[in-house]
Amino acid sequence: MSHAPALRGLLLKTLGRPVIVRATDGAPVLDLPADLSGAEALVDLELPAVVAVDGHSYEVSTTSRSEREISGRVAVVTGGAQGFGAEIAKGLVDQGCFVYIADLNGDGAAAKSAELGSDVTHPITVNVADEDSVAAMAAEIERVTGGLDLVVSNAGIVRAGSVLEQDLGAFQLSTDINYVAFFLVTKHLGGLLARQHETSGGAWLTDIIQINSKSGLVGSNKNAAYAGSKFGGIGLVQSFALEMVEHGVKVNAICPGNFYDGPLWSDPVKGLFVQYLESGKVPGARTVADVKEFYESKVPMRRGATGVDVLRAIYYIVEQAYETGQALPVTGGQVMMN
Repeated sequence: MSHAPALRGLLLKTLGRPVIVRATDGAPVLDLPADLSGAEALVDLELPAVVAVDGHSYEVSTTSRSEREISGRVAVVTGGAQGFGAEIAKGLVDQGCFVYIADLNGDGAAAKSAELGSDVTHPITVNVADEDSVAAMAAEIERVTGGLDLVVSNAGIVRAGSVLEQDLGAFQLSTDINYVAFFLVTKHLGGLLARQHETSGGAWLTDIIQINSKSGLVGSNKNAAYAGSKFGGIGLVQSFALEMVEHGVKVNAICPGNFYDGPLWSDPVKGLFVQYLESGKVPGARTVADVKEFYESKVPMRRGATGVDVLRAIYYIVEQAYETGQALPVTGGQVMMN
């Protein structure tokens, strides 16, 4: 039996700041009984340190920075092996987080973890549209670090096409990955956050952030499957926020503009520039360059969104203790809040 979840929750209450608890084979410097009485001794213990609970050893590390800062948090990023997800994972590591890189591409997740540092990341192979796979991800996180502070539900897919021509399979795939998967991620990882919150005595706020899209705020011509799933995602964000607040979990969405430099747009075979050119979504466009110019001209800031833009929004949401159920545009002015 792992005592890590209960230990982490109690330490969040005792220390009042981010803490990482990981199972280890190291020799303990402090023994705690199975009921975790005496955990307050960790307040005066120099961390990181190895503690034992009922014969099981755990490494405990923490940070002295303030409660709402991003540093020291345990995060998971779905779709973290490439694109926006990879940039988010790197940015969180750079800010002092321990990051689970979760992706259907297990080899890619492992490679990204090795690149960013196996001591500060952990790869997980997951199909976010499959409930058993998502449940297994939650169990692995609970086993490795005993809990987490930040869920970035980033995995997504785009299948553009006219409503008059798109096949049902492509429409359903968009719904499964962009909408149903967010439900599954919130169900299983949100359950872990809720248990952690209960153990900590309500002393710790955590976050679930869906990486949505500007297409979740305004319709998208010949891209209804994607836009519909993203509109639905914001409905889930608002509804989950109302429910999860009692468990100390803030639920928000970030709605980025177009990320032109990533594979979603720029892949020479399956990228959106190619898809939109072939579907005739941009009138008069003859080349991929024409499509890109068309979309850049719609943005007052005259460029697409970047990973840094999204990271700044994540930092804001985590540090803002008063907001939940929000959909934050990061669109360079292309879509403005009313």
